Amino acid sequence: MEEFHIPADTLMENAGRLLADEIQNSFGPVAGKMVAVVAGKGNNGGDGLVVARHLLEAAARITVYLLAPPEKMSAEARVNLERFRSSAGRVEFLNEAGLGDLFQSLSRSDLIVDALFGTGISSPVEGLAARVIDAINESGRPVIAADLPSGIHTDTGRVMGTAIKATMTVAFALPKRGLLLYPGSDFVGRLKVADIGIPPALVDQLPGTIRWFTSAEAGELIRRRSINSHKGTFGHMVVIAGSSGKGGAAVMASLSGLRVGAGLVTLGHPAGLEGTLPDRPLEIMTLPLPQTAERSLSRAALGSLLEFAKDKSVAAIGPGLSVHPETAALIHDLITHLAVPMVIDADGLNVLVGHLDLLNRARSPIVLTPHPGEMARLIGSTVREVQADRVGIATDFVGRYPVTLVLKGAGTIVATPSGPVTINSTGNPGMATAGTGDVLTGVVAGLIAQGYSPDQASRLGVYLHGLAGDLASDEIGEIGFLAGDVIRLLPAAITKATARIN
Repeated sequence: MEEFHIPADTLMENAGRLLADEIQNSFGPVAGKMVAVVAGKGNNGGDGLVVARHLLEAAARITVYLLAPPEKMSAEARVNLERFRSSAGRVEFLNEAGLGDLFQSLSRSDLIVDALFGTGISSPVEGLAARVIDAINESGRPVIAADLPSGIHTDTGRVMGTAIKATMTVAFALPKRGLLLYPGSDFVGRLKVADIGIPPALVDQLPGTIRWFTSAEAGELIRRRSINSHKGTFGHMVVIAGSSGKGGAAVMASLSGLRVGAGLVTLGHPAGLEGTLPDRPLEIMTLPLPQTAERSLSRAALGSLLEFAKDKSVAAIGPGLSVHPETAALIHDLITHLAVPMVIDADGLNVLVGHLDLLNRARSPIVLTPHPGEMARLIGSTVREVQADRVGIATDFVGRYPVTLVLKGAGTIVATPSGPVTINSTGNPGMATAGTGDVLTGVVAGLIAQGYSPDQASRLGVYLHGLAGDLASDEIGEIGFLAGDVIRLLPAAITKATARIN
């Protein structure tokens, strides 16, 4: 508004008009339909009043429900209230006594527009506003949120007491990070983004601290293979994994590396597991190593591993390893001695608790792939605190340790010391099943084996892993598909991501 001399009223008009257009594009013509617009006192409420005017012009039966009297509204919102009234629009002011009538009206509506609160909410929603949100949620009608669902924290995705459960959210200019981060992402419904006229030059000036990693970015990263390629072209991945009863994790990580395109994979495991690894594909080579009495990797395996891995492309460390003291000592030694990039997960992370200083002494790049529980243990925090500020936690960690951090979960975060933080756009709740983390370890390592940098492999790997999970959900259903289904569909995920830019 100040630098480019674009009036606030113009931006508000654009936002409301585009939201009205999107409502008709997504839900059909509104002529004759009952539409309720529930608006607050700020500029988000002003957006809602513009929506109401445009839908009224499209012959919808509109009622605007205002949370505040005109004298308490922002100047821009008050102007649009008068414009709506001058078009013979119907306005009702909300109060505690009328909540029963509001619920009845909302329940009879065809559509509800949420324009209560916009960006910048900083305290829990209470009182009348909270009860209005509850009435909207209980109405059972489709809800379209203006910019973000009211009650969702703009930056963290936290629910501020209570929040609108939207059917669709139309974000203005750019998606807010709270729309992409759990739990906020669970309240968004379908996400649309409307260009309300903010100049691209201004957007380009923004510090690129956070990016949403989508199909476009994935398609640009995936490399086409030369006709002159051979298995050595795509690297040799070493998987250091497994212990008694946990051979499956080691096999899944290994197979995932092959499925994502690594040329060769060797599984280094406790010698006692040789011949007992469950369903080991013939394409996975093995390296039996010294073991403890409990059949976990012994510290005596260090020399063999360093010698074997010295000319390899990447090492994946952790799936099914156990936290035996000798195994922990071996992992500590590997972190400070291995001369190839490392992807560390599962028990590889657990044995780092209290020893994070080792990360500053590593000879090679490291990718850590913790879930929220592992992240909490690493930093001496709680899962609740990690989930409350996933971006902040990840950014702080890579500011202290020279690693690429993949913080798994809904909207997986990838953070590096130098590049922008990315939020992943694929995946679904069906992936909350045993082994999917081991699959991701193999995917990221398999991409590094092919020459992708650790940060590229992490961003692309998380995307492909989630996309394979989405394909599994489409094929089988969200409940009951297995990590093995994700592995099987990795090539299809790569094909789909590549096809989107061809």
